[in-house]
Amino acid sequence: MDDLEQPDASLPAPRAARFGEGVEGKGARRERELSGPRVGPIGRMMQFLRDVRAEMKRVSWPSAKEVKNTTIITIIAVIFFAIYLFLVDRLWSFLLVQLNQLLNWLTGA
Repeated sequence: MDDLEQPDASLPAPRAARFGEGVEGKGARRERELSGPRVGPIGRMMQFLRDVRAEMKRVSWPSAKEVKNTTIITIIAVIFFAIYLFLVDRLWSFLLVQLNQLLNWLTGA
């Protein structure tokens, strides 16, 4: 019930100083020491894999029907835009050829 009354109770207190600015005058490296002992590359990799596994459990995978429907929609959209861009390209090509012929006729070249 306490969580409902105080939704911000689980958040840490805001920092008073900007990152890397402390009474000690040390730089940003001081911040790493506060997080605990350093972990080697194997430990970090194992933690990453544990995080990936936990995240993959939360993923909502689409059904086969949803995948099929979105694939069909994507193919239709690709075909539509391919035809549209082909026609626009042909139109601009025709207009530029005609403009070139008009300029050649006007200049007598």
